[in-house]
Amino acid sequence: MNKYIKIKNMAHFVPERLVTNDELASFMPTSDEWIVSHTGIKTRHYAINENTSDLSTKVANELLRKSGYKASDIDLIIVSTISPDALTPSTAAIVQGNIKATNAFAFDISAACAGFIFAMSTAEKFLRTGQYQRAIVISAEVNSKMMDFKDRTSAVFFGDGAGGALIEASNDSTDESFIAEKIETNGLKKEVIHSGRITPLSDINGDNYPTMDAFFQEGRDVFEFATTVVPVQMKQILADNNLQTSDIDFVVCHQANLRIIEKIAEELEMPIEKFATSVTHHGNTSSAGIPMALNEALEQGFTGGTVLLTGFGAGLAYGSLLIKI
Repeated sequence: MNKYIKIKNMAHFVPERLVTNDELASFMPTSDEWIVSHTGIKTRHYAINENTSDLSTKVANELLRKSGYKASDIDLIIVSTISPDALTPSTAAIVQGNIKATNAFAFDISAACAGFIFAMSTAEKFLRTGQYQRAIVISAEVNSKMMDFKDRTSAVFFGDGAGGALIEASNDSTDESFIAEKIETNGLKKEVIHSGRITPLSDINGDNYPTMDAFFQEGRDVFEFATTVVPVQMKQILADNNLQTSDIDFVVCHQANLRIIEKIAEELEMPIEKFATSVTHHGNTSSAGIPMALNEALEQGFTGGTVLLTGFGAGLAYGSLLIKI
């Protein structure tokens, strides 16, 4: 059994197409002033003629480049997404084929905006058994293809992107990256956020054809959940590990919107400077937001330390992961 699991490197990717608030305001009843004041979001990126597997593949290739490993060195690929290429095959299977990771098995996880936390937790358990040595964990979303652009209360929040990590087993205790986790689900709140619901048959006839709904959220309920329930979990994982907020070097929450992050920082009595806020220029990229924001911070000079990752979204699914970078 492998005793220690190391986050070897991280990577992220955003599509080239930049979308401003003013562009959205040109075809829906909103404005740059309204979007910034309510969400803090100024720009986001949309994938044009690219799907979720394309973004994921770019991240996977970058992780391999950074690590110096070949695709054949990877044992496991997990993709967390709520905007897959298809219900089947899994997006992870497409990535496995794209990079020719012939020795890896692959599957998707759907835990909405908490997906990266759930996926990292799952991959870590596989590697901890000692049967597998290396895993690629990617969160990728093409949210734009799931939006109703007549719904200004949702569409203005979201962007597309992907981020991920390559993790590996180690026999060196100083390599351990995983400190603790706390993962929860409240299925009683399943109506608060939903996307891609497929209508069941109401009759049997030759006109039947699958239909799927667009993304929907109850904004006020989401805000209340994110700013009341989520901070309690964050405080609890610190208390369970005898840590104070002063022991945390960096916090990466789900990049839902800037106002939620500001409120969480206030609830934890921590300076906003300790929080990732890439949502202002990437928008809400669902499960991809956490790895994207963390890797961006590393690229911009964050030298590491004790990091608290917290994701929350539809399900309601929410989870926190304490890691050492």
